[in-house]
Amino acid sequence: MSTPFQSQIYRSLPEIERADAIVDRITKAITLGLLKVGERLPPEAALSEMFGVGGATLREALAELREQGVVETRRGRSGGTFVVTQPRHQTDTIRDWFLSTSISEIRDIGDEHAAVAAAIIRLACERAEAHDIERLHELARALVLATSPEVRAVADSRFHIELAVSAQSPRLANAEIRLQEETVQQLWTPLAIVFDPEPATAEHLELVRAVAQDQPAKAGHLVLEHIRRNIFHLIDTKLTLGYARSKQDANEPRE
Repeated sequence: MSTPFQSQIYRSLPEIERADAIVDRITKAITLGLLKVGERLPPEAALSEMFGVGGATLREALAELREQGVVETRRGRSGGTFVVTQPRHQTDTIRDWFLSTSISEIRDIGDEHAAVAAAIIRLACERAEAHDIERLHELARALVLATSPEVRAVADSRFHIELAVSAQSPRLANAEIRLQEETVQQLWTPLAIVFDPEPATAEHLELVRAVAQDQPAKAGHLVLEHIRRNIFHLIDTKLTLGYARSKQDANEPRE
């Protein structure tokens, strides 16, 4: 059965992208909770067609995912390729992101996210249905119950993506997915300052109540404050890591 996310996960790849791009896209989809542990990927022939690649390229990508322990392929009538684990945060990659991304660039990400979120929340107030509200409540509570940074990142991103889905705008949903890919792991990484899930959960629940009660002005204010707090946390983490790197460089012996 098709899901609202399949067109985003399995969309055709540009010519310059091949096996590595498939690995990256599937890994990110698992990280964001769009693909769950235990879920079966579409058959190889269907995947090749959706990604717009040949069978050899797809098999190369799946072999890399198996080597990483992210998926496994089972034979037999009920076989296929299944997601078997949640990818772990790559600490060095996340640290490099903080050290190489400027404060102005982080603020710019926040500006874009605020614009997208404002449109999403306004449309969600108009268009969300009862089953959307129930699902959002469930996802909001999942954040505070999560027991690791990886699971918190999944719960957080899935809440915001489902909120975008409830707005019934595929373009805004795809924009939200892209923004979550860009920052959600950085937000929850415990590299410097641990991000507290309880305030984030409370903010998510407030957002759901505002959408359920069709209060676009209140919901808009809440979502902008939520994003502002997230961006401040990213900036604080960058400053902390940058200060630690500066001290480390200063203490290294000069040749």
